[in-house]
Amino acid sequence: MPKFFIKDEQIQNNNIIIVGEDVKHITNVLRMKENEEITICNIDTSQNYKCIIKVFTKDNIQCEILNKEEYTTEPNVQITIFQALPKAEKMEFIIQKCTEIGVSEFVPVTMNRCVVKIDNKNEIKKIDRWKKIAESAAKQSGRDAIPKVENVINFQKLCQLVEKYDIVLIAYEKENENTLKNEIRNLKKKDLKVALVIGPEGGIEENEINSIKQVGAKIITLGKRILRTETAAIYLSSVIIYELD
Repeated sequence: MPKFFIKDEQIQNNNIIIVGEDVKHITNVLRMKENEEITICNIDTSQNYKCIIKVFTKDNIQCEILNKEEYTTEPNVQITIFQALPKAEKMEFIIQKCTEIGVSEFVPVTMNRCVVKIDNKNEIKKIDRWKKIAESAAKQSGRDAIPKVENVINFQKLCQLVEKYDIVLIAYEKENENTLKNEIRNLKKKDLKVALVIGPEGGIEENEINSIKQVGAKIITLGKRILRTETAAIYLSSVIIYELD
């Protein structure tokens, strides 16, 4: 059963009021009825509630809180994916699948070999679309948070953000020695902030690799096979959460 997200202001005493598109989804898609149980998460606090549906109206659904649930589905490690803008609908696929895995944030990046170019008008539409995909995937997978989707940045800006993270990893097909396993072994503490930089279909240029390496990023190999950009994002985030969560 999917989880539904609300904000603080939707909690009134021992009741929760569901509004917006979720009303249609619960009513018309899931066809839920009064007195059925539903799981609701407050995205302002990540608090989960087990509730029972009490009243349906045209504009909202009123639920009564049965109890608070103390478990969390969020991983211990916070992963940000800096994804070079890919072609077609690959970004939507990356956001959907990596949200299910447990990624915390997505930042689209323009790199030298990116084929896709997004102007300001289309960027707003794209970001809104990607945010909706992240929210939908978070509901479906039972997350306690909706991953952030940030505005598009350039590679220079990415280099300035490296210091915000405990480690920044970049998969590069010309790296032959330093492996993902080596870098994971060096990560001891919990609650890490990890950044993963994924290049475009044509790969990351050598001058970009040199620039980001100079500010502290770790260049790694993913093995003997070259992965597609969407595969690399899913693979890296899966392995890191498996090892560190």
